[in-house]
Order: sequence, then C-alpha cells, then structure tokens
Amino acid sequence: MSLDNTPEQSQLGRASAYVDRYDAGLLFPIPRATQREAMGIRAQQLPFFGADLWTAFELSWLNPRGKPQLAIAHFTVPCETPNIIESKSFKLYLNSFNSSVFEGADAVRERLRADLSEAVWRGADRVAGIGVKLMAPEAFDREQVQELDGVDLDRLDIECTHYQPAPELLSSDSTQTPVSETLCSRLLKSNCLVTGQPDWGSVQIRYSGPQIDQAGLLAYIVSFRNHNEFHEPCAERMFQDIWRRCQPTKLAVYARYTRRGGLDISPFRTSWPQALPANVRTARQ
Repeated sequence: MSLDNTPEQSQLGRASAYVDRYDAGLLFPIPRATQREAMGIRAQQLPFFGADLWTAFELSWLNPRGKPQLAIAHFTVPCETPNIIESKSFKLYLNSFNSSVFEGADAVRERLRADLSEAVWRGADRVAGIGVKLMAPEAFDREQVQELDGVDLDRLDIECTHYQPAPELLSSDSTQTPVSETLCSRLLKSNCLVTGQPDWGSVQIRYSGPQIDQAGLLAYIVSFRNHNEFHEPCAERMFQDIWRRCQPTKLAVYARYTRRGGLDISPFRTSWPQALPANVRTARQ
C-alpha cells in the first residue's frame, strides 16, 4: 500500500515547535513515485542504481549521566526505497534526540537505522535497511573537504538563456570516436519544491559513449536555476535527460548539494553497479 503524503502536508514553510525528546513520529516520508512517474520512470524497472547520501552535522544526545554527546552521522538511502524523507522533518527528528538519554553511540545508531528504515520503506511489500554510520568527535578531522574530480565546465564562457530544465540543450557527436570522461560544475542551483528557497550544489557527470557537447551540458545544468524540485528528483531528471538525449553507454550523475539546517543531501545515480562516491564535502559545504 503506497503513502498518500504530499510535500504540501509536511512542515516545510511552517512554524514548528522544536521537540527535544525523542519522537520518531516527526519523520515525514514522501513517495518518490509522483515525481518519477512525471519523468517516465517506473518503480518496477528503475533505469539506474544508486543512493541518496545524507550527512547530519547536528546530532547530539545525553549519556546515562546526563552529559551531552556529539556525532556526525552519515546515512545511505538506496534509490529503490519507495519514499524519501522530507528534510525539515528529518531535522526535527534529529533535534528530538537532544535531551534524550541513550546508553551509547551504538544505541543511537540502531535507533536511527530502525526509524529511518521503517519510514523510507513504509508502504512497500518488503522492508530492508539503510546505512548509518556515526563519526565520533575524535574523528571529525577525518571529514574530507575537496572539490569534485573532473573537467571543469565552468571555465566555458557561454550565454545562458534558460532557467527551467531544457533537455533540448543536450547533444552528443556520434560520428566521432567514443570517449570516457568526467565533467563537473559548481553552478547547479534549484529551489525547494514547497518553499522556493534556493538549494545550491555541484554536480559531477561521468560517462562513456559519444562525446557530449560541453557548452550545451553546462547550459543545461544552469537551466535548473529557477526549477522547484527536491534534490533527489533533480538528479534523476538530469540522469534521464542526459541518457535519452546523449545516448551514452554508461552514465553516472552525482549531485552534491550544500548544507542547510545541519543536513546535506547528495543523490547519486548510475547506469551500472559501482561503489558509492566517497562521502566528502566540497569547499562550498
């Protein structure tokens, strides 16, 4: 049975009470199906593999003696889950740990895994897990900060006239020898589907096949600038448009959005099974 939750029913754009006692009921899952169906993506036959990589920088709880504990949390949500978690509800949920007592980090991690797994798989005929990793304060300095690898598309001096997704800007040259290359841009910007607030990001495109016209690809990335959509479907829309218009033999799209409210979301979609990207920050995050 699928969920009927819509983005408009969430806490986005509303004044919210900040609960500081653990409450899993704050999580608000939203079905992926609505936006996927609009892009011609069928849940029973996804055209990609991948996951949504979340990082939470504001996670705290109390130990049995009442002393606050801290951690950075990394979450890996498989793209085949039927739901995403609306980000404000995720923040409110994490905030609810602040004055709650847990025996230790292991107990917190298992509670997070259980609650989030239930939410993202809710309504499905099967339930699997998600990945949860907690990083203790003594390991904070291992959090890497680096730019995305690849040829920098932003070097191109192009004219930009489209600010809603324009797949017609994409093209490739099938008359030339196929290539394998990685391209990146820091000029990704879209807006929250509900509030219209800006979401800034960088994107990396790795592919093999007919060479993609770089100027057209950059103009296409810029065309998301006034587009209202959540991070996850933005990445899937890019994947679908590039796959259909440029016809690569392999394609991976990795969108690294900057942090808002202590959370960042980085969707990764790929046409072939491969390791997930390293969970690192870009300089803007």
